[in-house]
Amino acid sequence: MTEPISYTYAVVRDADGLPDVLAGLQGVARAPVHLVHGRHGGDVVAVVSPVPPEDFQEDALKRHLEDLDWLEAVARAHHSVVEALSAHTTVLPLRLATVYLDDERVAMTLDACQDTFSDRLSRLAAHVEWGVKIYVEPISVTAARPDAAPAPGLSPGRAYLRSRRAQRHTQEDAYRAAEQAAENVEAAAGIHAVDRARHRLQQGELAVGSGENVVNDAYLVPAEHADAFFSDVMRAAEGLDSVRVEVTGPWAPYSFVSP
Repeated sequence: MTEPISYTYAVVRDADGLPDVLAGLQGVARAPVHLVHGRHGGDVVAVVSPVPPEDFQEDALKRHLEDLDWLEAVARAHHSVVEALSAHTTVLPLRLATVYLDDERVAMTLDACQDTFSDRLSRLAAHVEWGVKIYVEPISVTAARPDAAPAPGLSPGRAYLRSRRAQRHTQEDAYRAAEQAAENVEAAAGIHAVDRARHRLQQGELAVGSGENVVNDAYLVPAEHADAFFSDVMRAAEGLDSVRVEVTGPWAPYSFVSP
């Protein structure tokens, strides 16, 4: 039987009661989760579970990453472990499907990168991540503007062209509103956040809900400012038509792992 390999979710600051947090927690492939310590001590530990190599070796992993159902299941399990940890200690989340040949290799990595991991955990301590997305809502062909209604005496062709012109103007107004929303949100978020990460806009199968995603940012915010951050960002886009602002969090700081 092929030995399992070590799926690594995160590096964390060791804390009292952490083994109790992991007790009964299931990770990827419903595997139990455990801690791995460096061989030279230190208060930085890795959170790991065994997974079947036939699913996570390089060739198999490439195939699986094109399977959205498989990817979603792994992502959900990964996220649930990280969120359980973040409620009790500072977490440095690792990328999805970070695997090592065995726990010994994980321990060697901890020993080699102990200072780097410790510095990053210190930077992230008592901070959370908030996601902010801005969408331009779709405008229908019969967008409700005063000049969009057919005027008496116009031919069907001319009436259609007038309607399309009105729609174009309405869409331009929506993009201007989104630009204003982005400026307002950035200013409001900047009062509280200590860092920002810009992510690729969500399109195609990754897009969720209606509208065109025009801003997809993450902010690193002191935990004590979390409620104020949410309130101020949501208020920043009030009164702007055809714009939707989505704020998600607070999360473990996935977007701020790199220094």
